[in-house]
Amino acid sequence: MTMKLSTLVLGVVLGGIAAPAFAEGDAKKGEKVFRKCKACHVVDSDKNRVGPSLQNVMGRVPGSVEDYKYSKGMIAYGEENVWDAETLDAYLEKPKDVVKGTKMAFAGLRKEKDRADVIAYLMEHSEEVAEDEEKADSDS
Repeated sequence: MTMKLSTLVLGVVLGGIAAPAFAEGDAKKGEKVFRKCKACHVVDSDKNRVGPSLQNVMGRVPGSVEDYKYSKGMIAYGEENVWDAETLDAYLEKPKDVVKGTKMAFAGLRKEKDRADVIAYLMEHSEEVAEDEEKADSDS
């Protein structure tokens, strides 16, 4: 096997191992971790605070909430990304490393489990994800 191919295979295998962490998040625990976010964000309404509302964040283009003034960095990030478990995990770990010039002052959630739990909590507050899960349940 060539070096590039073996590196690719290793990346796919390790990526497959890490990916389920998002699905294993505990929304109840995520609600507790989200307390760190509540000073600036809400999930139960579309009202913006210091930060934008995170209601229905899953599947949303970063920098797209109406009536919220985003940084140029977040608007640029939104040109090529959508909030999903993977992008949120990276952003929540080190916001300033992922979005240069972000307005978010929060340093990040270092623990992978805390990030998975918060993502599970945000998924519960996102209609698109809830509708997809309902559809999957009805198809089976």
